Amino acid sequence: MKYIIATDHAGVDVKNYTKELLKAKGYEVEDLGPYTSDRVDYPDFAEKLSRKVVEEGGDISIEKDWRESKVFGILICGTGIGMSITANKIRGVRASLCHDAYTSQMAREHNNSNILCFGARTTGFGTIESIVNSWDNSSFQGGRHLDRVKKIDILDR
Repeated sequence: MKYIIATDHAGVDVKNYTKELLKAKGYEVEDLGPYTSDRVDYPDFAEKLSRKVVEEGGDISIEKDWRESKVFGILICGTGIGMSITANKIRGVRASLCHDAYTSQMAREHNNSNILCFGARTTGFGTIESIVNSWDNSSFQGGRHLDRVKKIDILDR
């Protein structure tokens, strides 16, 4: 499985921590930056990552579990709000702002989310680890959630 990760200037340290968590699990991690805490604009990084996740993820139909694509994204900014808003502007993205393990699990199981977002200024390292672990151990359940995700996809078109 591959994770593509990006942040803005507020989340460089958190991004590096998250990269190490993922690498320790044996995943390929592609870091799209930034690499310093010099001020940058989060929409630039959110767009770049989102387009890459959709491109590398291949088939984005709702019938396909994103875990099958083996490509996920993680976006980090001060609160995670700006990144999630921007990412969701890109067709084929279902970015979810998660605050804990439960919201991370639900994002995958109920919404078939392919990009995880969280805040560097609002989320501690222990919580980040639980969010990433929960995301990693969850997959889309389909069933009653499939019809809802189909309705989201219709709006995306």
